[in-house]
Amino acid sequence: MFSLNNLLRPHILTLTPYSSARDEYTGTEGVFLDANENPLGSATQGDYNRYPDPHQGAIKHRLAPIKGVRPTQIFLGNGSDEPIDLLVRATCTPGKDSILIMPPTYGMYEVSAAVNDVTIVKVPLTPDFQVDVDAVLAAINENTKLIWLCSPNNPSGNLLQADAIRTILETASQSLVIVDEAYIDFADTPSWTSELDNFPNLVVLQTFSKAWGLAALRLGMCFASEELIGVLNKIKPPYNISAPTQTLALEALTHEADKNNMVSQILSERQQLADNLLSLPIVQVVHPSDANFLLVHFVDAYATFGYLIEQQVIVRDRSKVKLCDGCLRISVGTSAENKRLIEVLQQMPESPSLTDLPLGTGEEATKPELVSSATKFL
Repeated sequence: MFSLNNLLRPHILTLTPYSSARDEYTGTEGVFLDANENPLGSATQGDYNRYPDPHQGAIKHRLAPIKGVRPTQIFLGNGSDEPIDLLVRATCTPGKDSILIMPPTYGMYEVSAAVNDVTIVKVPLTPDFQVDVDAVLAAINENTKLIWLCSPNNPSGNLLQADAIRTILETASQSLVIVDEAYIDFADTPSWTSELDNFPNLVVLQTFSKAWGLAALRLGMCFASEELIGVLNKIKPPYNISAPTQTLALEALTHEADKNNMVSQILSERQQLADNLLSLPIVQVVHPSDANFLLVHFVDAYATFGYLIEQQVIVRDRSKVKLCDGCLRISVGTSAENKRLIEVLQQMPESPSLTDLPLGTGEEATKPELVSSATKFL
């Protein structure tokens, strides 16, 4: 049976959290002389001289029915990166414990573990970007505290198979299994938040940065058991979400229909962009996507990336990432931006013939294998 206490670092269980002024008095009326704030106002036109709600209660109560969870199952962080780091620090003893990741995946899982001197165990996804369940289960041991699953996955864009995630949740009962759903609004599938009450070891991450269009605000969502949310609140900085961010997030939550409309537009543009990319001879593969981006395999990704930069069309080079050889990641833009991308690619000068490129010397030098454009698929 899962026990959070057995998973946490021992000193976290007895840690006394910082008690802020707004923890000790939660009212909104009165003469506030308790937090050493500037009583005269702000050095700007805005009213920013008072500390914000440390627990973001208004947002959580408005967000909970939208997500189908209880307010006590929500942690809000400075982007998703904050709960990623807090989960590592709460559970992993430096130099002893480990996390398990499945590359290619979001890079901050590995960075947060490295910063905290936590071992990183890597079990690559299969060539079609799915979970190798047997390999994952074989890699889990008593020191595996966190298992990271990004679905839809970044940079491949696809959903991970639900049966694979469920098997890991059921089998890895002494680890936290985190499903990162930063792109879930663009996928035609329910969120794993619906399973929170069935799996006490389940954590779900989402964000306001993508579908809600609030990347500049840096506001991430973490959904988990009340017990784990209590731990995250215990170890977070006292005022981790600014007052302007809270105000704007509350406003955004009253415009869910606008968010849904933007998602519909992006999905339509995603399909059209994929079709247009597939028509180009320099494109070999457009990988299926459940996100707001496409992973695209080019005949010459290096040359294509450099040419796009010269034309001030900025995409992400993922060609050195495991399983993503020759691939660029392209965010779905506006109709005009996508049209510009295609026009620029249509005008791209031919790259030097691969047969003309220097291949080195000696008996081991070989010509690169050419992949036929007939391998295109969506």
